[in-house]
Amino acid sequence: MPVTVRPITPHDLPEIRAELNTHWHDTRIWSLGHCHQADALPGFVAEANGTFAGLLTLNMDPGGWQCEVITLSSRATAPGIGAALLSAAESHARTAGCRRIYLTTTNDNSRAIRFYQRQGWRFAALHKGIVDRVRKLVPDLPLLGHDGIQIRDEIEFERWFMDDSPAT
Repeated sequence: MPVTVRPITPHDLPEIRAELNTHWHDTRIWSLGHCHQADALPGFVAEANGTFAGLLTLNMDPGGWQCEVITLSSRATAPGIGAALLSAAESHARTAGCRRIYLTTTNDNSRAIRFYQRQGWRFAALHKGIVDRVRKLVPDLPLLGHDGIQIRDEIEFERWFMDDSPAT
């Protein structure tokens, strides 16, 4: 099944909101203790056979030297949708002059953790207890996630584009 990736347009908003509510139960997404209104962010939509198949939203950090992927999801089971969206975000960040692109996922999301590693992303940090702190502000965040694992932490992944990336 051929996958096409294109920038988000205002026409996509109903599908974007449905996708965010399906995967995150809200259009507000928390990352590293900050709330993002994800349906107002730029990003990319994947389509398979002309049908909405996936979403990636991103946020350029102040100063423009790095970019954060806020959401990445796929509706279709066809392989390659997530990888195509992530590749589009990496190209966008490079073109915008970013030296680094990063994202987080919660500690329970072992499928995403494996996916990001397969895509060549590296562990950058473990933010212990950050979801517990956000839960004090947003008490309806679920306590348990995938496989009944308690959601407490965020794991940060990164890709560097310039030769001045830190040695790891």
